[in-house]
Amino acid sequence: MKGPNRALGERTVSDFGDQWLRYTDNSGFYGSVELFQDVFGPLLGPDDVQGSRVADVGSGTGRIVQMLLAAGAAHVTAIEPSAAFTVLEQSTRPHGDRVRCLHCSGDRIPEEAYDLVVSVGVLHHIPDPRPVVAAAWRALRPGGRIAVWLYGREGNEAYLALVRPLRWLTTRLPHRTLVGLSSLLAAALSAYASACRFLPLPLHGYMRSVVSRLTFDKRLLVVYDQLNPAFARYYRRAEAVDLLSSAGFEDVQAHHRHGYSWAVTGRRPLGHSLTGPTPAANIADR
Repeated sequence: MKGPNRALGERTVSDFGDQWLRYTDNSGFYGSVELFQDVFGPLLGPDDVQGSRVADVGSGTGRIVQMLLAAGAAHVTAIEPSAAFTVLEQSTRPHGDRVRCLHCSGDRIPEEAYDLVVSVGVLHHIPDPRPVVAAAWRALRPGGRIAVWLYGREGNEAYLALVRPLRWLTTRLPHRTLVGLSSLLAAALSAYASACRFLPLPLHGYMRSVVSRLTFDKRLLVVYDQLNPAFARYYRRAEAVDLLSSAGFEDVQAHHRHGYSWAVTGRRPLGHSLTGPTPAANIADR
């Protein structure tokens, strides 16, 4: 990255470093295999993780690492560029040599023939994620898979009309003020989730199956996580699919998770020569 994009990217990394130094707990449903399966839906499940060697890009405090290990991953390389790396090391220490932590950016994934590269809630915070996706392609074995989860634009139109102007303010607020605002919004989110138990409101499925199962402190963190980082992009389906297919991944599939975000998977071709875009015929939507 160069110029404004580099500065924005560095600020976002710093924002997350500060966030994950403050919020380190991944207990309960928030760090469960069940939530991991909800994120990726029909595209990727515990059976796909079992016995695999995985690289996790943007590990933060180790929440996704925890999910992968619980799903049966043989080994996870956890990659985190921010100051929260110290938290990541501490949280993954009980897993011994099943985890290796690397303090580097996502475009420096070791080229070690991984079975799977995962990135949950990270690429949409990188102004130019293409070098990270290219690094994932190089790091995978032929036939290995990438799985990413991204903020979506489709299904989020009303939410974005509110959050975009709000983020102009919240990305400039001091931590304590942002926590206070996030607490108020988390209370409103809790009330909305409760109402969704009885009314078919927008995103009622997500509210019932995910938000209602989070403790209040995790709901507050979900809100804070939306409002804190300097950069966030909301992807259209075509953009999310192109992010992988243009890097050379084939069999690219997209799942519209709860109608508001995108889980996308792709596979590195078995041959070693393909580096160009994947033909449109290989793209599927579930």
